[in-house]
Amino acid sequence: MCNNLLQFAHVYAWAREHDRSVMSMRFSYKYPYFKITHSRYTSFCMYLVAKYAAALRLLPTARFKSQDDPAASEQIMLRHKYVVVSGWFCRWYDLFLKYRSEICDLFTIDERYTAAVAERMKQCEAESCIEKIRLGVHIRRGDYKEWGGGIYYYDDAKYASYINTFARMMNGKTVYVYLSTNDCELSAESIKSYITEHNVRIILMRGNAVEDLYMLSECDYVMGPPSTYSLVAVMYRDIPLLRMDTATENFTLADFKPFDYWFRIIV
Repeated sequence: MCNNLLQFAHVYAWAREHDRSVMSMRFSYKYPYFKITHSRYTSFCMYLVAKYAAALRLLPTARFKSQDDPAASEQIMLRHKYVVVSGWFCRWYDLFLKYRSEICDLFTIDERYTAAVAERMKQCEAESCIEKIRLGVHIRRGDYKEWGGGIYYYDDAKYASYINTFARMMNGKTVYVYLSTNDCELSAESIKSYITEHNVRIILMRGNAVEDLYMLSECDYVMGPPSTYSLVAVMYRDIPLLRMDTATENFTLADFKPFDYWFRIIV
């Protein structure tokens, strides 16, 4: 979902810069969670028209399938009024940042997914005084067990160690740790068993993908392995993000970087 979001956002930014209209084929039917899915041209009907027009070669396709010579594919976009854009390597970083506020608005998550999450977070923190911090922790398992030889497949003890380090830097503030994971066997208790700091509260709400995305986006800090999921979560409010592959367990707050730093070095 977030791979597709970022891919489309780059194309959107290019289109805005060149005074073009743009629609998302993937968000026309697969991820109906965002404001963009209610826009004029984002519909299953338009998806079908574009898909089959490209398949029948009625529309040209600019394919960004590799990092080799993206300028050639961009020339196709410049030469044609109507064009299908595909491929992960369509990237215009500076234009993305220029139109970032519009992108965030397009991908505002619908209230029907956010309202319940916001209420549950409020309830979890009901006993807290004003001195509190929210830490979102993305525990990526599932496909990460095999992807890249499991290099980013971290165990519970490692995540807890990072949480403990963070809590020690908060000067006694209560740290509400919101866990987002695709591991159906993970429990809050398994993380708690490794927690040594008394100011930590571990919360696992078991939301779906878009609910957890919103949950992370409402935190004050986010940490996790390299993933476009946590990257998009911090995009909305420029939440400081710690990517666990770039920092040891003895990190400092300076290791948390803003969105525009991380999104240029997507793994």
